[in-house]
Amino acid sequence: HGINVKAENLVIRSINIYRIVKEVANRFKMPIPKIRVANIIVPNAAATGPSPRFALILITTGLLIQLDEEEIFAVIGHEISHVKSRDPLALFALTSTEYLLRVYVLWPLIIFFGFIYLMFALSLIYFIAKFFEARADLESAIVLGKPDALANALRKIGYRRIWAERSSSRIGAWLGFDPHPPLSFRVERLENMTELERIKHPFIQSMKDCITGFLKEIGM
Repeated sequence: HGINVKAENLVIRSINIYRIVKEVANRFKMPIPKIRVANIIVPNAAATGPSPRFALILITTGLLIQLDEEEIFAVIGHEISHVKSRDPLALFALTSTEYLLRVYVLWPLIIFFGFIYLMFALSLIYFIAKFFEARADLESAIVLGKPDALANALRKIGYRRIWAERSSSRIGAWLGFDPHPPLSFRVERLENMTELERIKHPFIQSMKDCITGFLKEIGM
């Protein structure tokens, strides 16, 4: 980019990404997924694939730079949870079902209530997707035993968003077209997690937590 950097100002960091992903996959008792690193400064990670056998984990260099190894470990645990639970496939099935229902069953009504229906359907789909994200947070904490590390990682990744959410209402974040719950809610939830060994059904617990968090936000 035309920037001259003196050799003495360069900092080199070595991270064994494969070792981290392998250890997390072993903890979750699933095959090691394929790993791709994107040279993007934005800190992020993602998971895709229809099953654990055909999974792929994407990690950006921004994530590797900003987080320490324990925090990277916890974030990979979150993504591995998505893969093990087949969340990408579940969300594809959910959106496909809505599309087929809209086109082949509800089309006469949509002619009159199209915009209202689309807003309701998309908000519902994204709200359900928040259950999967909350479950992935919870499973990472349970399996790896590092809820504070994941909370710290989320705080580093989205500190500006957290400040924005804490200074205003989070209702828009709960109802918006974003599959993630409000970031401040996720951090607070992780920081307050206790007796993780007593949680037998992470998905049900995450549904309860999300619904409770939303109702609390609207004053109920």
